[in-house]
Amino acid sequence: MLPIRLTAALLLSLVLAGPAAAQGDDKVKTDRHALYYYPETTSAETYVARARTLDDASREKRIGFVVAHTLGQAQRPYPPRYALYAKGDEAEKLLLIGLYDETFLTLYRARAVLAQMTALARSSDLFRTLAVEDYFTFFDLLKMLGFRQITISDGDTYTHQVTIE
Repeated sequence: MLPIRLTAALLLSLVLAGPAAAQGDDKVKTDRHALYYYPETTSAETYVARARTLDDASREKRIGFVVAHTLGQAQRPYPPRYALYAKGDEAEKLLLIGLYDETFLTLYRARAVLAQMTALARSSDLFRTLAVEDYFTFFDLLKMLGFRQITISDGDTYTHQVTIE
């Protein structure tokens, strides 16, 4: 039912890192996907993950995560609010692009969607089994899978990039 549960078996070898979450503004970066999938980057930050990348994290698992999430969206009785897909040679960049004006109208609304994704991750068997459901975030789950960057955009006026360290 939840895409995160579909990937839980892949993630059971988690090794916890020390607590080191921090966010801050970084200089804005441009990449080859800008102006094709989203506008030029308008803001950026770094997320220092609390989790470590799994030893067996791979391109296939990152793509599998995106496929599972997309299939979950397709099973709902309403159209998806955003597209989620992986880019980069190793599918190490996760893109979340709003599909409707109201969904990601502002970066604050996009962050609200990410907060919902954290809630879903925290409700997963994986996070409960590891006893990190009140500590890890959606970004930590992405770090475990080996994603290095998250790009969030309304697909029109702004693009925000998060580097995961």
